[in-house]
Amino acid sequence: MSTYAIVAVLTAAWVGFSGFSLLRRADFVTQPLIEYGVPRSWWTLLGLAKAAGAAGLLVGLAVPGIGLAAGIGLVLYFLGAVVAVLRARSYKTVAFPVLYLAPVVATLILGYAA
Repeated sequence: MSTYAIVAVLTAAWVGFSGFSLLRRADFVTQPLIEYGVPRSWWTLLGLAKAAGAAGLLVGLAVPGIGLAAGIGLVLYFLGAVVAVLRARSYKTVAFPVLYLAPVVATLILGYAA
């Protein structure tokens, strides 16, 4: 198994867990969203976007164009999350969306290099 495949699978699991946790309304995910002022009406769509991105990364192992699109979508998603955290002036928690952004960027770079 290539480095790209390993990183893509681990990243998809990480992002997929986050999406599933949001869809299940886990407190450790929803409490920060409340603090950041993210409307509850967005939560399901945000969870589905994460889940779709995670699935897209996995499909991308067989269909590279889908993986590229999923990776770009997730980068935009997590950049948006960074902006939301900064707008809420929650500077101490800005590292959390970056912890998701970094492996997605690594997956994109490795996928491009493969």
